[in-house]
Amino acid sequence: QVQLVESGGDLVQPGGSLRLSCVTSPNIFRFYTTGWYRQAPGKQREFVASVLSGNIQYSDSVNGRFTISTHNGLNTIYLQMNALKPEDTAVYYCHARQAGTGVEYWGQGTQVTVSS
Repeated sequence: QVQLVESGGDLVQPGGSLRLSCVTSPNIFRFYTTGWYRQAPGKQREFVASVLSGNIQYSDSVNGRFTISTHNGLNTIYLQMNALKPEDTAVYYCHARQAGTGVEYWGQGTQVTVSS
């Protein structure tokens, strides 16, 4: 069982920045693809960014504005979000998928609201 606990969601003005954090169970980064998804009101959950052994992927909608990173010693995944837009408003979920088996785990979500 992998535990994922997000934090950092907040209300921010358009053009602002925010950093989300996700504390994970120890020592999963070598064996799990980890990353972030989001779900806006009335929409399906969508992929945002992921990382596995240095291989990083972003959705087209956030590429160039968001940066995903991990800190092995702190067992933490970060999502640095810059140049935020109102359409980035969503609940952001931390995600882990075990390489090979495909077993998935989700965090509880953290709300990001971009509004003036």
